[in-house]
Amino acid sequence: MARGILSRLSATSSQSARPINDLESIVEHLRALLNTRQGESPSVPDFGVVDFTDLVHSFPEAIQTLQRSIRSTILQYEPRLKNVVVQHVRDEESLVLRFQITAQLAGKNGRGAVRFETQLRAGGHMSVK
Repeated sequence: MARGILSRLSATSSQSARPINDLESIVEHLRALLNTRQGESPSVPDFGVVDFTDLVHSFPEAIQTLQRSIRSTILQYEPRLKNVVVQHVRDEESLVLRFQITAQLAGKNGRGAVRFETQLRAGGHMSVK
């Protein structure tokens, strides 16, 4: 899926480039954002979420720290979402952290409610659906 302007410009024809709707674009951006750790971007040091490997020794308080980090990162770096709420969702699987993100689309007069599900697995990858 094309993510940036250079990817879209390099498409050879409009037929080969699949149009990306706003929601798909937001999900792709959230995946990139939530899989980046603060400090990985030299030009924007606070881009991304806290490194959860630093939090592993402070469970269960670490869940709230990560929850706050996800919310503040989305509010700061995803302007298409507003009224963001991040909730931890308990999971039977001990090596998975799940969060539910609910928000409103900023460009739709605040009327478009959206919900995303995330999973953080032991390997450190965060999926977004």
